[in-house]
Amino acid sequence: MSPVRARETGQSVELAERQPADKPVVLITGVSTGIGRDCAQLLIRHGYCVIGTLRRQADAEALQAELGADFLPLLMDVCDIEALPRAVAQTQSWLGTQRLVALVNNAGVASPNGPLAHQPLAEVRAIFEVNVFGLLALTQAFLPLLGARQGATGRGRIINISSGAGAMVTPLAGAYAASKHALEAMSDALRRELCFYGIAVSAIEPGAIRTPLWDKSQSNLSYATTDYAQPMQKLHAMLRGFNQTAAPVESVSRVVLRALRASRPKARYPLSRMWFVSRWLPVRWVDRMLTRRLGLDALSSGQNSRL
Repeated sequence: MSPVRARETGQSVELAERQPADKPVVLITGVSTGIGRDCAQLLIRHGYCVIGTLRRQADAEALQAELGADFLPLLMDVCDIEALPRAVAQTQSWLGTQRLVALVNNAGVASPNGPLAHQPLAEVRAIFEVNVFGLLALTQAFLPLLGARQGATGRGRIINISSGAGAMVTPLAGAYAASKHALEAMSDALRRELCFYGIAVSAIEPGAIRTPLWDKSQSNLSYATTDYAQPMQKLHAMLRGFNQTAAPVESVSRVVLRALRASRPKARYPLSRMWFVSRWLPVRWVDRMLTRRLGLDALSSGQNSRL
C-alpha cells in the first residue's frame, strides 16, 4: 500500500485510491486515540481490514505507519455532514466488490460538564452534535454499504459504543448522560427497524475507561459564583482520577471483537456496575449515593440563593 496522500477539500480530506486486502472490512470512527485506536489494532491482529476516521493528517500518517496495509485512514469530522457523500464514495471505492461487515460508532465527547440549571445550551448542543446527530448521520450514510438496500448480499452489523451513563446519570454530567440515553434509544430503534435487512445492532456499555478522554476534562470556572462551585471541583477531580482507577481500553476492544464474531450478537453488552445499580437499587438510594459523592447533599435549600 502506498503512503498516505491527501488533498484537502474544505474541512474534509479525500485520500488516494487504494484497495484493502481480501479481508473483512470494518469502519471504526474516532481511531486516533483510546478505544477506537485499540479496536483498530486488535481487529487488524485478528484478520480484519480497518477503515478508521480521523480528523488530522498527522494522526493518519502515524497510525498507518504503525498498523500497515490493513489500515485505511479516512480523514473527516463525524459532524461534517457535507463530507459524508465523499466519505461513502471513498469507502465504496476501497471496498470494490467487497462489503462493509461492520460499523463501529466510537467517536464521541464527554465534556464540557456542568449543572443543567446553568449550563449554556450551546455546550449541550455541541455534545449532542457529536454523540447523537453526527453518529446518526454517519450511520444513515453508510447503511447501504452494510446491506440496507434491496438485493444486498451479506448482512453487516452496527456496534455503538455507549456508556454506563446511558443507564445512570452522574450529577453535573447530565448533558453527556442525556446524549448516551439518546444513543441507547437509537440503538434499540435501529435494531428493530433494520431487522428485516438482517443487520444486527449492539450497544457496548462501558464504565470508566482509561482513555485520553478524561484528560480533556477541564476545570470549569463558569460555575465558580454558583452554589455548584465545590461539587464541580469534586467532579473534575473524580474525572481526572479515572485514568488511575479505570479499566483499560482493551476491556472494551475485546467485547467489540466478540460482538463482531458472534453469530447472534447481543443487543447490549453492559461492562459497568452502573447498569446493575441503576436497575436494582431504589432510585432514592442511588440519588443519595451520587449526591453525597459530589457534596450536593451538603447544600441546604437555604444556601441556594444563587441558583
